[in-house]
This record gives sequence, structure tokens and C-alpha cells, in this order.
Amino acid sequence: MTFDGFPDGKVKFIRMPEPFFSELLPQIDYLGELKVTIYALWRLEHMGGAFRYLRDSDFSGDEKFMLGLAIGMTPEEAESTLRESLQRAVQRGTLLEVNLDEQPIYFINTPKGRAAVEAIQRGEWNPKDGEDVAVALRSRPSNIFDLYEQNIGPLTPMIAETLRDAEATYPTAWIVEAIQIAVEKNARNWRYVEAILSRWQKEGRYEQEDRQSSEEDRRRYVEGKYADLIE
Repeated sequence: MTFDGFPDGKVKFIRMPEPFFSELLPQIDYLGELKVTIYALWRLEHMGGAFRYLRDSDFSGDEKFMLGLAIGMTPEEAESTLRESLQRAVQRGTLLEVNLDEQPIYFINTPKGRAAVEAIQRGEWNPKDGEDVAVALRSRPSNIFDLYEQNIGPLTPMIAETLRDAEATYPTAWIVEAIQIAVEKNARNWRYVEAILSRWQKEGRYEQEDRQSSEEDRRRYVEGKYADLIE
């Protein structure tokens, strides 16, 4: 199996911390550990919300990732490889593991990740249901072109180029949700969708929800020692 090369036009890029290349990469000597580390950095980059973490199922549930992690292995061998790879990343200190309801969740070992783990261990924060954003490796284009045609209007060449630019700038989940909001508000035009995306990029996708949280929650998460948990 060979790689056909990166496609023409704009493609999405993710941010990678410089110490990954200068300090961490030279230390990793197990391919599975390298793959789960890069995948975790990629997946968390595409997630929204103030708190970003992964579960075992986020790795094992991505079929394309698992096929690449455990080429030629049985499902049982693939699960074993995943567990070993995650534990190596935890032991190295790349990922931080904390048990929640007897299930491990993983944070990247950053100041925000360390603060989140400490808050969970002290019983001062618990991840809420509904905070997750569905993300998975894709080999086919997203459906935002169909979504645009079904809800906003005809897909002209200019609009298609605009949508490709948007895909290179924003997470696909954001674009889908912004189009849904435009439909609900009966504002079926791309300028409205783009305004939503631009505001989320500048102010944070969940800023409005954060403003509506209780004063107690604001004191707990926005002020004090856990302030750096907030994006």
C-alpha cells in the first residue's frame, strides 16, 4: 500500500508542540506509542469545548486508526496493542491518565491537562455528558457540500471553493453545527454561517454557554487556581 501524496488546494493543518520533535520524538522507540501520541494530538486539536480529553473508546472506536495501528492483527491482538501503546505513552509522561467511573480518560501533559487531572482527583470537576465532539479519520470528503445544497442553496464553483477554504480553517463539526444554527434562525446564507464560525474562532465555541453557567461554576472554573482549564 502506497501514499498518493497530499491533494491539491488547501488542506487542514494541525498545531504540533515544538517539544514533540525536539524532545519527545527521539525518545519514542515503540511504533504503537508514536501512533497513539500523534493521533491524540490530532484528535484533541479537532475537538471543541473548554476541556479536551480522550477515552479508550475514542481510539478503539476509530476503525481506520485501529487498522493502521494493528496491521494484520486479530481484533484481540489489536486491543492488546492499543492498551500497551497507551500505557507506554502514560509511563513516558506524554499522556495523563485518570480514572473516572472506573474508566480511564486521557489528557495531554500540558498545564491545562495537569490542572484538569488535579481538579478531577479533588472532586472539583467532572466531565459532563454531551461535551464530546465526534471525530474520526476520514478517507472520503465530508458532507458539508451536500448539507449546504440541502439547506442553503445551489453549489456554485465559487461557493464550493469557499466551503473548501472553510474546511481548511475550521473543524468540520463546527461548520455542520453553524449551518444547522443558520437553518434554525431562518438565515439561510453563507455570510451568516461564516459569521458564526468567525465568532467561535475568536471567542470560543462554548463561550455563550460559559456565560450562562451559575456564579458558583464561574468562581470554580474561571477564577482561582483552575482558571487555566478554560480555553
